[in-house]
This record gives sequence, C-alpha cells and structure tokens, in this order.
Amino acid sequence: MFPTLKTGAVMQYPATKSLRFNTDIIRFLDGTEQRYRDSPSAQHQWVIRLDLLDDAELATLDDFCISNQGRFGAFSFTDPWDGTVYPSCSFAADKFGFQLKAEMQGNMTVTVCENRS
Repeated sequence: MFPTLKTGAVMQYPATKSLRFNTDIIRFLDGTEQRYRDSPSAQHQWVIRLDLLDDAELATLDDFCISNQGRFGAFSFTDPWDGTVYPSCSFAADKFGFQLKAEMQGNMTVTVCENRS
C-alpha cells in the first residue's frame, strides 16, 4: 500500500489524475490503417506532488520507492478522489527526485500508474 502522510492524505493539491488508452496502429502499404486496443480498459495515472514534508515523511516515501525498485515493484494505491483501491499499481519511472530544502520543507513528485490486468 502506498504510504500516507502524517495527515492521512496520499497527495496534496494541485493533483493530477488521468486516463490512458493503449491503442496500436498497423499501417498497410496502400496507406490505410487498422487500429485496435491493446488493453480492454483505460489505465489510471496519478501525478503526486508533495511539499512541506518533514524528514520522517521523506524517509518513509524514499524507503517505499527503494523497496519497490522503481517500476519493477507493484503496490496497491487508493484513489484520493473516490476512495477506490487499485490493487496493482507501479511507479512510472525508476528515478525519484526528493529534495530537502530546509527543516519541514521537503518535496517530491512521483507518478503512479495502474498496471494492466
């Protein structure tokens, strides 16, 4: 399960949620195309921006990212908009940008993607 902040929140605002469709296109010699879905449903994606984090919150998030080994690991994620739990999600990148500017002023941005079923 993706870690929560001390407040119990998963993310702060402004936040971004999007749907992604995987469509493949085959182009034929005569110039026509055939399009088809690579998966039966849309995949959810959340961009999580967090500011004013303390050392403990940053350490928890850092440990979670390391334990999942970037895009390799899978975890459950609760959508903050509607409370739906998505049981198989992963990070969109293997690299994370954590910054600690001063005491209680850490920040990070990470993208969580729903995995294909």
